[in-house]
Amino acid sequence: MSGNQHLTTESTRRRLTERQAGTVRRLTDAAVAELRETGYDGLTVRNVARRAGVAPATAYTYFASKNHLITEVFWRRLSALPPVTEPGDVGGVLRGIALLVSDEPELAAACTSAMLGGDPDVRELRVRIGLEIRARLQAALGEGADPRVVGALEIAYAGALVHAGMGYTSYARMADRLGETAELILNDS
Repeated sequence: MSGNQHLTTESTRRRLTERQAGTVRRLTDAAVAELRETGYDGLTVRNVARRAGVAPATAYTYFASKNHLITEVFWRRLSALPPVTEPGDVGGVLRGIALLVSDEPELAAACTSAMLGGDPDVRELRVRIGLEIRARLQAALGEGADPRVVGALEIAYAGALVHAGMGYTSYARMADRLGETAELILNDS
């Protein structure tokens, strides 16, 4: 099993047995369903637990907050993407990341809000997400990528996420604009 596959069965807080991993999967799936119905403001860990068929105390064993739960949903989707094995389409890599939640507006907006949360579990996932995005960009840029270009692309992605989260553009349009931005950055470097 590769490191990336192993992480999809891991909670931020600890390694999981198969049974525990199933519980976490049910909770993350239930969180997406709950978001569709109630939106981010109406989402509670307690309601997600009820939907997943687990006790609230069990849900809180795995997720400290709704921000932690939603950030975990994004992390799981990101870490499930196929690896970037060949240098090339940097804009496509950014576009793929941006499209992870674009077809679910409630989830997309919730991910933006949740990832800005300050609790330690969210911070840990934010680091993992950032490292994964950096690794994908470096792989797409190829060996010897200029760290300044990688940094500019990371900032472009983060800015685009906030821009869409504030409602200035759709997440789908943001994906297109990220491709355009990557092209501009790469043509300037």
